[in-house]
Amino acid sequence: MKVKTQSKKVNKAWLNDHVNDTYVKLAQKEGYRARAAYKLKEIDETLGLVRPGHLVVDLGSAPGAWSQYLRRRLSPGGAAAGTLNGTIIALDILPMDPVEGVLFLQGDFREPEVLERVEAVLAGRQADAVVSDMAPNLSGIEAADSARISHLVELAVEFALAHLKPGGALVVKVFHGGGYSQLVKLFKESFNVVKPLKPKASRDKSSETFLIGVGLKAPPIRK
Repeated sequence: MKVKTQSKKVNKAWLNDHVNDTYVKLAQKEGYRARAAYKLKEIDETLGLVRPGHLVVDLGSAPGAWSQYLRRRLSPGGAAAGTLNGTIIALDILPMDPVEGVLFLQGDFREPEVLERVEAVLAGRQADAVVSDMAPNLSGIEAADSARISHLVELAVEFALAHLKPGGALVVKVFHGGGYSQLVKLFKESFNVVKPLKPKASRDKSSETFLIGVGLKAPPIRK
């Protein structure tokens, strides 16, 4: 019974924090599906990664907040609908409600047939940016969770090396802890410029941060 009481207290505290969160309120006001939109917004505004005319791939896109931000960023007037100056391709294993102007592909990009669909849409074009808010379901077992997180980041880097323009950028979510230094090393081996950034919208209690790599050190891998 004690465990249940503690669990209820934790859930109630989280819910209270969530409801009163500045970015949750802002997301509701501005029509974003999740507060995560402001993480990518700050990263982009700090580093200038996405510009009108760009082709951007959003990995792990559901529920669609990052795609919503990208859609507005590539709109001449910053609008959520209407003219779009650029291309956004979103992928996720989970379903995602449509975002106007965003091409969504449901499936696991590790599977050959899904990757073929992505490459068919790209039609030989290379991305200006690849963004990934992918995160595994965490078990609470540090070693296992670290391995799962690292694997997703490695997959995003592999995808970027194959599909980014030489001067393109990759943004991935990572967590401080076991495996973090190895992921930084992987980024430094793959990109000319590497920056870690923890946006203000990322909760203080969270070990989450983001790694940004700009400019490939080697030519894109071609199959």
